[in-house]
Amino acid sequence: MKKLLASAAVLAAVSAFSSTAYAGEAPYYAVIAKGFSHQFWQAVKLGAETQAKADGVTITFEGPNTEAEIDKQIDILNAAFAKKPAGLAFAALDTKAEDKALKQFADAKIPIVAFDSGVANDMPVTTCTTDNVAAAAEAAKQLAAAIGDEGEVAAEIHDQTSATGIGRRKGFEDEMAKHPKIKIVDVKFANEAGKAADDIKAMMTAHPNLKGIFASNEGAAVGLGIAKKETGSKVVGIGFDSGKKQKDAINAGLLLGSITQNPVGIGQCAVASLTKTLKGEKLAKVIDTGFYYYNKDNMGDAKIAAVLYD
Repeated sequence: MKKLLASAAVLAAVSAFSSTAYAGEAPYYAVIAKGFSHQFWQAVKLGAETQAKADGVTITFEGPNTEAEIDKQIDILNAAFAKKPAGLAFAALDTKAEDKALKQFADAKIPIVAFDSGVANDMPVTTCTTDNVAAAAEAAKQLAAAIGDEGEVAAEIHDQTSATGIGRRKGFEDEMAKHPKIKIVDVKFANEAGKAADDIKAMMTAHPNLKGIFASNEGAAVGLGIAKKETGSKVVGIGFDSGKKQKDAINAGLLLGSITQNPVGIGQCAVASLTKTLKGEKLAKVIDTGFYYYNKDNMGDAKIAAVLYD
């Protein structure tokens, strides 16, 4: 088992929801995610609820139905501001597009904590996130080793606009550039399994000598497993995130392994950071919540199992 940067600061126990905050009641935080369609966000939600109970605060946890709905996420941000929360925790679908909506929180002196996917400004007091560049680089190292350090590879990246999508593509490409006998022949973009599966089957057809594929999130990785199962391809697949479908694909040999984040820890970190900020504590600009590479052999190890989710 290869352990990489692990979160040390965010542990605690489950919580309640409230849509508004009233004088004399517990502080209310608005927590806005990138979506609900993946099990990853349900695990982040659990972590946020867990920390809210530990901190004695109430939260709402909202997000658009899919991670393509930037306009919907802006609407959710504006609606959250109208509720006058004590703090905002926010995972951005776009690093810049939501600046105007965020600025109203900053102007009102409502602290902002970014989580999972940050923004290209200094409005958040901190960002609770995986080191996405390093995590994707680890995926690339595992893929390079599995294909004998030579041959054609490709990537299915979940988007082109979020910090996670940009960082994971960069980490993968930068690491592969260190392997001169490996060539990246295609990069496509899809967040949902069906579209990712179609993309990957097209890659396999266009590049018959393809030896490996990296899929940068839960949806893309599930799509990679589907594409391999439907085509019988022997291309080596490395995924990202967890969830039952992806774990099943690893156990079935459709994926060699995957990178798991610490989604419960990310949710805990987001809420805990708001509480600390409101108490006057100073936080680091980035809080690294850690990641691990896992495969069929180490999936049951205690430290790995603790950050996997269904």
